[in-house]
Amino acid sequence: MESTSTNITIRIDKETKRNFENFCDNVGINLTTAFNMFVKATLRTRELPFAVTDIDTRKKEARKLFLKNVEDMQQQSIINGTSDMTMDEIDDIIAEVRKDKRGEI
Repeated sequence: MESTSTNITIRIDKETKRNFENFCDNVGINLTTAFNMFVKATLRTRELPFAVTDIDTRKKEARKLFLKNVEDMQQQSIINGTSDMTMDEIDDIIAEVRKDKRGEI
């Protein structure tokens, strides 16, 4: 199979390009080699060679973890016999813990 090459045009801001060129120079490669390495790594692993997540996904995961923690606390309150506490009682305990941490008790 004959190897042929083709050109790709991409847009990138000047500062980023300059910084990346400096990085490439420091590691002994050029932009073309760096881009080819990126493409070949992507094709070899069938995924990008770095993690890509959006903020919404991270927020959803954090919310899911928070809800699990709340459920765990609810189960623990049933075990402890404190599941019928009022919000005022819970707030009082939180205030006491905060005072204790500040050394006010």
